Amino acid sequence: MFMVLALVLIAAVPAFAGPVPSKTATNQSIDSRDADLALVRSVAANEQVANALRANGFTQEQVNQRLAQLSPQDLHQLAQNVNQLQAAGLTKQEWIWIGVGAIAALILVIALTD
Repeated sequence: MFMVLALVLIAAVPAFAGPVPSKTATNQSIDSRDADLALVRSVAANEQVANALRANGFTQEQVNQRLAQLSPQDLHQLAQNVNQLQAAGLTKQEWIWIGVGAIAALILVIALTD
């Protein structure tokens, strides 16, 4: 019974995947790099993104320095896919629901084994 419950819980975890575009040509223009850098910096300056970065110990200056160090190809790829980025980790509410589900499953296992 426990194995069936464990398999159901594991199967319920969603998986996210998507196509990844190939890198750009190495002869990317300076104007294109500047446009990509401006786009990524504007996203990094967004209040929610900036708060998340600050919570992880990054200042806005550190973020800008690291973005400037990206290769033209990586910067272009990041700029093209910036709308597809997702925050890592689970929210506090999601952890609470996982805990509630685990407790309910434990109660069911105990009740069914007696």
